[in-house]
Amino acid sequence: MKMNLSEKQRDELNRAIADYLQSYGYSESFDAFRRETGLAKIVAPHISSFGLQMENDDKKVMGLLEKKWTSVIRLQKKVMDLETKLQEAEREYIHGAPTREKRQPGEWIPRPPEKFCLSGHRSPITRVIFHPVYSIIASSSEDSTIKVWDFETGDFERSLKGHTDAVQDLAFDMSGKLLASCSADMTIKIWEFVQTFDCMKTLKGHDHNISSIAFLPSGDHLLSASRDHLIKMWEVTTGYCVRTFAGHNEWVRMVRVHHDGNIFASCSNDQVIRSFWQNTFLAESELVLLLSLRKI
Repeated sequence: MKMNLSEKQRDELNRAIADYLQSYGYSESFDAFRRETGLAKIVAPHISSFGLQMENDDKKVMGLLEKKWTSVIRLQKKVMDLETKLQEAEREYIHGAPTREKRQPGEWIPRPPEKFCLSGHRSPITRVIFHPVYSIIASSSEDSTIKVWDFETGDFERSLKGHTDAVQDLAFDMSGKLLASCSADMTIKIWEFVQTFDCMKTLKGHDHNISSIAFLPSGDHLLSASRDHLIKMWEVTTGYCVRTFAGHNEWVRMVRVHHDGNIFASCSNDQVIRSFWQNTFLAESELVLLLSLRKI
């Protein structure tokens, strides 16, 4: 395809080609190119060897061909990067997600399509958690079962059965060797999660639906929250309840432990959050910080 260059552009291109040929020692090609293009003066670092005078226009083309080629490569890379970003923006537009430029920090959420769709429970799923070590997730359901999945392959691994009512919450200890589950059947079960996946212990003591459980970071104690308004602390090795925390007036929905194990907090239908500190929740006296969410 013939390029439409102006006379000035063509002259600069010829000079740049000639400069390149001479600079890299292509003497015969340089001489032939000079004759065919009719160039009277050619710029090059060793132009004096040809007895030619260097003019200001000649200085402009020194090394110009290589500079232009480098610029073309750099621009080509930019074009490829922009094409990739454009394709991503088109995919986001098709799926109804905002483009990257307009997206707010709160909108950085997973977008369809999902990698896997894991199905197998026969009733609503109440909880899903990641294993702290392996590529495994565990899910609990109102169908009274716990299911284990490999989230890298999407494969179903196994079902853990033993509860007789909806399983409300799950928790792994820090090592991932134990899994705890709590249920509306008023029991907590601790499962061996390395080889047998059997139920090691069943903890009983609550008088109503157990809605939440959490291991202490040490792994030697477990906390549970219940609709009976109570929070209980259990010793994992023996299965004994070692402490009961009263104070909430309604269903205790959740209990969570700080990662350093020095504090745990509970929340309830009574619109109150209670925080218990380590130096008190294992002692006879109890220090409770009440954070009321009631409107004044």
